Amino acid sequence: MYLLVNILGIVVYLAIGFLFSKDKKAINWRSIIVVLVLNLLFAWILTSFAWGRDAVKAAADGFNWLVQVSYTGIAFALPSWVHVKSMDFVTSSLLPILMIVPLFDILTYIGVLPFIIKWVGRGLSFVTGQPKFESFFAVEMMFLGNTEAIAVSTLQLKQMSARRNLTIALMSMSCVTASIIGAYTQMVPGQYVLTAIPLNVMNAIIITNLLNPVRVTPEEDTIAQMTSSNAAAEEAGDVQADGHREPFFSFLGDSILGAGRLILIITANVIAFVALAALIDKVLQLFNPWLTLEHILGIVMFPFAWLMGLDVSHAFDFAQFMGTKLVTNEFVVMGKIAPTINNLNIFPAHYQAQLTVFLTSFANFSTTGMIIGAFKGIVDKEKNDLISKNVGIMLLSGILVSLMSAGIVGLFVW
Repeated sequence: MYLLVNILGIVVYLAIGFLFSKDKKAINWRSIIVVLVLNLLFAWILTSFAWGRDAVKAAADGFNWLVQVSYTGIAFALPSWVHVKSMDFVTSSLLPILMIVPLFDILTYIGVLPFIIKWVGRGLSFVTGQPKFESFFAVEMMFLGNTEAIAVSTLQLKQMSARRNLTIALMSMSCVTASIIGAYTQMVPGQYVLTAIPLNVMNAIIITNLLNPVRVTPEEDTIAQMTSSNAAAEEAGDVQADGHREPFFSFLGDSILGAGRLILIITANVIAFVALAALIDKVLQLFNPWLTLEHILGIVMFPFAWLMGLDVSHAFDFAQFMGTKLVTNEFVVMGKIAPTINNLNIFPAHYQAQLTVFLTSFANFSTTGMIIGAFKGIVDKEKNDLISKNVGIMLLSGILVSLMSAGIVGLFVW
């Protein structure tokens, strides 16, 4: 029965996307079906075959190895933070970003990461029938993050229509930055974090095709501006005003400082959001001791959680975690469940897999502000206004992508 409910849930999530579509007649159903089949195939391989699970586990172990290496640097500067019985959240999950972000920036500097992004994006476009740049961007944001991918896509965004810019904004709600995966894998099962990443990319294509279908002519379907080495380098900040490539160690220094700022931003957000959520709970409990933000959000999100194929008790817990993540961010929820998520008596395999996959994205209220802010400094007023008027659709896009990814993984993990 639960499997049938899980299947029904995926159908319902797609139906919601269709219901809120801005142009139902323009939906490319062939592309949606192809991508959905690919999604099911990926999830099946990565969860149901020993070699698929081993590949994902090896990738997760690789990120965890990077994190362990990063502890060497942390221990050198702050030994009292590392050589303890239990490291705190900032030390164990965030400080490794100081090594991992520069590592990915180095791969960008030497051209490895742009090469992978370009050709995987083109391959995805060929298979799915989606416009080249949208496919390119789906892969790009998976590695670089949403605001970073938007920033290096400035030339393309300025030349695209307002509707296509909105598509990019919708897709940006579902990304995960590769440099932060190590932090995730320290808190929740790494194999499901790594499984979520390609599924989110595919589901972002499906959901944006439903919510904001745009017909792109062959003349418009190009990413030539972004693959020109000089233009791309300028947009990435690797070329100085005099046309010379930025010195490597200057580039690396900026990357390290950027990683430090990212840690401060995440830490500040987690502290503020947890404290504000606690404050809201205290105010609500003045009226009724039972009232908390999690309980209210749990009631609102319960139908969607139940459609994951969970029993009522687990569905209600799942709904509360969903609501908390949307109001705060994924780190807040991961921090709460980290001590028990690997206990199958508390989190059965189906629940564990779906919750981990749902949390592995940036889909929350604060992300909408980040995306709007990123576009505001790049595109004209008409495009900015269209994006700003569609904050609700942006949030819906992020939620539906996370629900789709979790629902699809749930079909194969029981």
